Amino acid sequence: MAVSQAIPITRHPYADGSYKKMLIDGKWVDAASGKKFETHNPATGELLASVAEGDAEDINRAVAAARRAFEGPWSKVKPFERQNMLLKLAELVEANFEELSQLDTLDMGAPISRTRGNRLRALGMLRYYAGQATAIHGETIENSLPGEIFSYTLKEPIGVVGAIIPWNGPLTASIWKIGPAIATGCTVVLKPAEESPLTSLRIGELCMEAGIPPGVVNVVPGYGETAGAALASHPDVDKVAFTGSHVTGQSIIRASAGNLKRVSLELGGKSPDIVFADADLDAAVPGAAMAVFANSGQICSAGTRLFVEQKVYDEFVGRVAEFGRKLQVGNGLDPNTQIGPLVSQQQMDRVSGYLDIGQKEGAKALAGGGRLTEGALSKGYFVQPTVFANVQDNMRIAQEEIFGPVISAISFKDPDELIKRANATTFGLGSGVWTTNVSKAHQVAKALRAGSVWVNCYQAMDPAVPFGGYKMSGYGRESGKQHVEEYLNVKAVWIKTG
Repeated sequence: MAVSQAIPITRHPYADGSYKKMLIDGKWVDAASGKKFETHNPATGELLASVAEGDAEDINRAVAAARRAFEGPWSKVKPFERQNMLLKLAELVEANFEELSQLDTLDMGAPISRTRGNRLRALGMLRYYAGQATAIHGETIENSLPGEIFSYTLKEPIGVVGAIIPWNGPLTASIWKIGPAIATGCTVVLKPAEESPLTSLRIGELCMEAGIPPGVVNVVPGYGETAGAALASHPDVDKVAFTGSHVTGQSIIRASAGNLKRVSLELGGKSPDIVFADADLDAAVPGAAMAVFANSGQICSAGTRLFVEQKVYDEFVGRVAEFGRKLQVGNGLDPNTQIGPLVSQQQMDRVSGYLDIGQKEGAKALAGGGRLTEGALSKGYFVQPTVFANVQDNMRIAQEEIFGPVISAISFKDPDELIKRANATTFGLGSGVWTTNVSKAHQVAKALRAGSVWVNCYQAMDPAVPFGGYKMSGYGRESGKQHVEEYLNVKAVWIKTG
């Protein structure tokens, strides 16, 4: 395994150690309590910024601003105008994309090659939602009542949206929440993760520069148990859009009961990635490896349960382990880095705990299995890309979401039994199938209980294609027309004409 060398770090203009305020009603303001928290580079421990720490009072202020905007001038803005604002925001994101990608890398550690690689996705989402802004329409419905009664439907914005995002992809996560809100005419209070708030705050600046009116987009950094909980339970929030752990998702559902607010949840996963003996193994090795190792395993749909047909199990898993050992681990700002740090000490402790659990359960680490602390990595949260072999279905490392660069390789022989085993999880977010047999690919894809099935690829995403989960991986969809529908109410109108 290669380790990148220490590199000189140029202070980012938005991560220069200074203080960052929150965005409420078009103004940059301090927290009502005056509190601040720090955000650090997980590769070096360096202080990036101190940030206003929002709590319930700040959420109250932001929701009130969002409500005023929603019921005031924003309600008069035409779809074409909302479309132009999103297109202008896309232009600004494109013009500042290098800065935004560096900010993601600095704040949460992802390799710069990955954050730069999000360019098409980020811009594509904004432009897709811009297109959807002028494509919202109801229906004229022929009814069967006697007499002359005309019936039709209207699609109307749901109102104030509380958006809570995780730390593993701040730029795209922010766009995934803000984009459909603006397209549909909603207003939004965005609560970024405390581990990586800076990109969301910068997006707030760009929203104002794009001409999005005050109060339409508000950004309140803070902790989940204070700001996040206040947003989820707020009686004047009409919808919560949440991405994160299933445990927090359950708390949000409970908190939503007060006013029965609409909730959409994109939660965790323990996704099966299935390799049949007839697969193109040369393509499947890097595909299956990076289905987990990308972003240091900090992806909810990562293919962490690697099912490999018995006749090629030893060869294939050995090759995946070899691939993992050769990946270059280091500071995400180094363009040669392939694996960056985990986001925080807390995440480091979690993943390290599962590495210990795996070995105690009897799994064998063919690659990795520990923390990296040598040289330039000494001050960061680095874990070796790890491949556990001899994993049994009932082991904790095969059942619980680790959220780190850890593969649990499981052997299978009977294809029919495989489906039961692959579906034997409380989650159902992603899944993968590697085979050259087209019939088998279709059969397995239909049988898997997951929101996405990738065949001979993994983690493919497009703004027009819906993404979301089954079971404990949540409900609702992001991307696609289904995403826009999540932000709309349907009103039936009846007119007696005679």
